[in-house]
Parts: sequence; structure tokens; C-alpha cells
Amino acid sequence: MPQQKNHSYDVIVVGSGASGGWACKRLTEAGLKVALLEAGRPQSDKNFTEHKPAFELKYRDRAPEIVRKTRPIQVKFGVCNEYTFNWFVNDLEEPYTTPADKPFDWMGRLRMTGGRTNVWGRISLRFSDWDFKAASFDGYGENWPLGYKDIEPYYDLVEKYVGITGSVEGLEHLPDGQFQPPVPLTCQETLFRNRIKEKLGRTVMPARSANLTKPINGRGPCHFCGPCERGCMTHSYFNSAFTTVADALATGNCTLISNAMVYKVLMDPDRNRARGILYIDRNTRQAREIHARTVILCAQSQESARILLNSATPQYSNGLANSSGVLGHYLTAHVRSGGGSGEFPAFGARPSLGGPIKPLGIYIARFRNLQNAPPYKKFLRGFGYEGESSTEFNWKAPGFGEAYKKALLEPRISIGITGFGEVLPRWDNFVELDPSVKDIYGIPVLKIHMSDGENERAMIQDMGDSAGEMLEAAGAKNIRTYAHPSAPRWALHEAGIARMGADLKKSVLNQFQQTHDIKNLFVMDASGFTSNPCQNPTLTIMALCVRSCDYLMSELKRNAI
Repeated sequence: MPQQKNHSYDVIVVGSGASGGWACKRLTEAGLKVALLEAGRPQSDKNFTEHKPAFELKYRDRAPEIVRKTRPIQVKFGVCNEYTFNWFVNDLEEPYTTPADKPFDWMGRLRMTGGRTNVWGRISLRFSDWDFKAASFDGYGENWPLGYKDIEPYYDLVEKYVGITGSVEGLEHLPDGQFQPPVPLTCQETLFRNRIKEKLGRTVMPARSANLTKPINGRGPCHFCGPCERGCMTHSYFNSAFTTVADALATGNCTLISNAMVYKVLMDPDRNRARGILYIDRNTRQAREIHARTVILCAQSQESARILLNSATPQYSNGLANSSGVLGHYLTAHVRSGGGSGEFPAFGARPSLGGPIKPLGIYIARFRNLQNAPPYKKFLRGFGYEGESSTEFNWKAPGFGEAYKKALLEPRISIGITGFGEVLPRWDNFVELDPSVKDIYGIPVLKIHMSDGENERAMIQDMGDSAGEMLEAAGAKNIRTYAHPSAPRWALHEAGIARMGADLKKSVLNQFQQTHDIKNLFVMDASGFTSNPCQNPTLTIMALCVRSCDYLMSELKRNAI
């Protein structure tokens, strides 16, 4: 029998990442008692290695096969390396499956407090009504059950706390926010921005990023050391482990339970209510129960869906809170397999080793299928680009001796841009339980079905073509473009498999991320996204979570939950 946890909690939060951290902060600061279940280990500054040279590592970060032995999927995510591999899930111990003809790389699976915020790219962009109401504009899919005005004050709140660097651009489809001063563009990025605006009318801006340029809440500004994915001792980038989770723990109202592999949501046998969580202790492999008045899943889209599917009961035989049958369907993730690069003038720049490294470079706002412009005939929706300039030594310099040394120091400056495109929600992109495979904790794993559709294929091609068009317009030389199928490597931004909606027959959650079927069960990660716009999702995940927590507290006060 599972061991019982007799503590009395108001809320259980599963997952300590972008949404889980905010849920704990918002609820505990209001006086609620919260149990935070985290599948991974506690995070601390002593684990951060952003200033540690590679020669101090056992394998000098030159033996990827060592990492690949236990993390063959995670190592494909560029930031899983000898510095950080033990933050990531062991793919052999916690597998998933796919059909043979639909490969999918489920990367960025963290097992540390803070989840993906330990290693995320930090691009922080708002959605607009052009995203929330996209179905009204092009007729595809469903509108979100909320609009920009509903979430705008929560974007403000989150941005002021997180610290987002950015510039005001006045774009209706990419709203401005509460920005810290932007990180300056390089000379080449400035040239690129100006020429793209002048010749093509497109907007290039400093990347809107969760990296501080001025101190807030005891966190120091970014000092341009470079490898943000290895941690940040000055807490200059946003990581929930040392921000929202730390704030929640400081209230005395939050209990962090680490190494807790959540198996399922427990239901009250006599009422249609969640009563707690069953989890497996990663160290002892013992099953444990914990109870609370309300349960919030913030485990990451696939993980939250997995928990609900594993929580099936006689009443909900195809997954908990799944009377609609929609749970697990409409999986989306950004395509990012089209882009390009080109070489630019040096403007006196000199290459160096160990010099300052900007945390991020530029962002090119979406320019396809916008209001007051004719629809683009090849595909629906659109894409943006992330990019940056780099100054390198001429490692391929010819010659020997002094001639070689001189040629080596000639700078090679390039700008590379990568498209991030919206994937249309489709029923046949979905997750389900694999009845024949379990992880080492005895929990059934997911089988993921994901593939490109015609819309994605056309969009990827345009990403490559448009990259070449812009680089040429900016005067780049030696331009290289690419447009590859996205599978099996997607862009980590999975969403939509417990979607929000006003129609109970077409959705799992309402606009406050409360399950339609079970009033005290919420899912506050990207699972609830009705669609997955081309903008990076994390800022919206956090803003929606705070909004939903405010709703939850109002419902608890009037005993409606």
C-alpha cells in the first residue's frame, strides 16, 4: 500500500518550471498552503558552471559519446553536454515511443527544480488577437476562449517581475511590453535591420529576452559571459528555481518535494473531485500519496497529458477529465528547419577568444498573413526568425607560418537566421499511452504521433527562401539557405494536447485552465493552448498561469471549488 502523506495542503502543484513556479508564488503569497512536486533534484548556484573552462572537465567537453550513452535524445538538444547532462532525463530509464514512420525527438526533458527554465532560450514574446482569434481571420481551427485584453495585465505583471529586455516597435501583431533597455545590436545587425526595413518593409529588432540589463529583486544585470544554459550565478536570466520557486519557499507556505515522479491524479471515490496525487519516489521507488483540496498540473505538455491518461477511472476510461475525447490530440510544436546565413563586412571588428558574448541577437517579426495585407497563397499563419551575428577567426586560412597567422586573424563575420513557424493543430498529431512500455518507475510511457502537414512543408520552404531574400537585400555574401523536413527534430515548444475552449465537446479546459469535467483539477502549462502561434510560448504560459491562479483563489473564497 502507498505510504500516506498526512500534511494538509490547499493545493498540489506538479512541476516547478515556468508555470509551476508562478503557481506556487502566486498562491503561497496569498496565504495558501502548497505542496510542490518536482520530478528532479533541487537546483542551486553550486551547480552552475557558466564560468568553468572546458579543460577542468573530465572529458574536456570533447566526448559527446559519453553523454549519448544515456541521453541519446537529449544530446541532440545543443545544450545537453558534459556540463549539464545530469540535469536531463536519462532517455534509457524514461523512454517514450513513436511509430516507425513518424520519428519525433522529445528533447529538453529536465529533472531539476526549474525544469526547462534552466536551459531555455529566453525569447519572450506576447501573443496578440491575431493569434488568439486566428480562426476568425483564416477559418482554420478554433479561437481561444479569451482575447488579448484578458491577458494583457498579466503580461505586464509577469514582464515586470521576470525582466524582459526589448525595444518598442509598435506592431499590432507583436505587442510591446514592459521592457528593460534592449541589448544593443552589433554593427552588422544594425545594417541588416535598416536594410530589411528599407527594402522589404519587415521589422528586425533586438531579441526580446528574459535577460536583465538592469538589476531587479536582488538579481544582477547580464555580464555577457555567454553560456546561459549552464546556469547563472548572478541570476541575470529568468530561472524559476531562484525566482518564483524561491519566493514561494520564502513564504513558509510551500513545501518542495523533490524526486517525485508523478504517476496519476487520485479521485475521490464518492464525488467527482480530485483528492490528491500518487507519485513514485525516485530514490526509494516507493509509491506515495499526497492529498489537497485542488490539483494543478504544470509538468510540461506531454508530461501533464501522460499523467491524465494514466489517471483513467471507470468514469473517465480514456483519460481523466476527457469526456470530450480531445485529450492528447492536436499536438503542436514549432517547425524550425528553414533559414540561412551570409557573410557581412567587418567594420573594424576583430575576433577574440574569451570576449563578451551577447545572450541573444535579433528577432524578425512575422510578415506573412497579416491584417490589411492579401493572404499568402502558399500556407496559413506565419513564422518569425531568431538570429545573431558572430565574429570568428578565419580557421580555414591558407598558408603557413607568418602568412597563416596573419590570415587567421582576418575576421569572418556572419549573420544566421532560423525560422520558427506555427504548426496547425491537427487531430492526427497526438499522444497516447504505449500499453507495452513502462519506465523504470513502472509508469506507462507515451507514444507520440507527430508529422509535418502540407502547410508546414510549404512554410519551411518559405523560411529558407525568405531568409535568402533578406540576406541578399542586406548585402550579404556567400549566402547559404536551407529548408529541411522538421522531423524528427522539432523546436521544443510542444503545446495543445489538453486544449482550452468554450465548447465542452471540443476541449478539455476552460479559459482559466480548469478542466471542464473536474472543477478542482487544473492544467496550467502549454497543454491548454488552443493554437500554437509562431512566437515562443513561455511568456504566455506564465501570464496565463497567474491569471488562472487568481481565478482559482476567487473560486476557493466563495467555496465554488
